[in-house]
Amino acid sequence: MHTFTQVVLFTDTDGQARFREEAIPLPQGNPQSMLSEVFASGGFQLRYSPVGFRSTFHCTGAPQWVFILSGQMEIGIQGGVSRIFKPGEHFYSADVLPEGAVFDPTVHGHWSRQVGPDPLQTLFVRG
Repeated sequence: MHTFTQVVLFTDTDGQARFREEAIPLPQGNPQSMLSEVFASGGFQLRYSPVGFRSTFHCTGAPQWVFILSGQMEIGIQGGVSRIFKPGEHFYSADVLPEGAVFDPTVHGHWSRQVGPDPLQTLFVRG
């Protein structure tokens, strides 16, 4: 069976954001067009970020897919780890603040920034 690799940004048991990859099965369709199940969504939102955009550390408010439409987006997590996503790439942002925790930018969340010469355009699809 074929799979789709989903990059996941998640909150680990220590409260810090981490990246992992998960396989999503594609059991439907035919050999020319393999499909996953149909997933429910809670709407979508488009974002434009100009050259020079950079956020501070924050947590995802609600889990959502993030698709890079144009430009490049860098996501950084605690410990100096970061990952750059280019047009056509994605990640599932699920690094929510742990229940009962008070946000601490030295422990929780991630930052994001626009990279390179082109503005960043993204599509957010709520999970």
